[in-house]
Amino acid sequence: MTEQEAAEAIVAAGNRLDRLGWVPATAGNISLRLADGRIAITRSGSHKGFLDAGQVMIVDLDGTAEDAALRPSAETLLHCGAYRRFPDAGAVLHGHSPANTVLSRLSGDVVLLEGYELLKAFPGLPTHEATVEVPVFENDQDIPRLQGRVEARWQEMAADGLPIPPGYLIRGHGIYVWGPDMPGALARMEALEFMLACELAALQARGGSPA
Repeated sequence: MTEQEAAEAIVAAGNRLDRLGWVPATAGNISLRLADGRIAITRSGSHKGFLDAGQVMIVDLDGTAEDAALRPSAETLLHCGAYRRFPDAGAVLHGHSPANTVLSRLSGDVVLLEGYELLKAFPGLPTHEATVEVPVFENDQDIPRLQGRVEARWQEMAADGLPIPPGYLIRGHGIYVWGPDMPGALARMEALEFMLACELAALQARGGSPA
């Protein structure tokens, strides 16, 4: 994927997420891995519903901007962490829906998803008869420290033989999802957001706290 193609795909994804109400104000960020391994990512402070190619910049896998005059999202290192850990990740999305924000505030260190048809949107799950633990991390303005905790959880899950879902929540903050390309990442994000909205609705119907 060229830089121009990546910018066009990021602009289109921003429009999609904005229409769904998942990137209010200047919230969220979007990135794509280029063919040479560099990362195209939204610049800091840009409204994702009104993006143009000039609001997309290039960083390396360590998050260093190619053009030092441009400022990437403060959370660029979380994107880079997913790309480093998962070689097949081609796109990363970050959003702030009401469902993921509220549910993450009410949950423990995981959100448990069971029996949903849309679990089949996740890799390695050909049937709805599955259980997925979506990690929840405490919010932290120290992004390298937060990424360190994310990486440590991934290592623990791998050591325990647990599948690592292609996404996680930051408490009271938002969601990160990745996929092999932009359509794949969008599909996974929409599937996960649907299931989180269902979990929140069920919680409200019970009038209690998450199990």
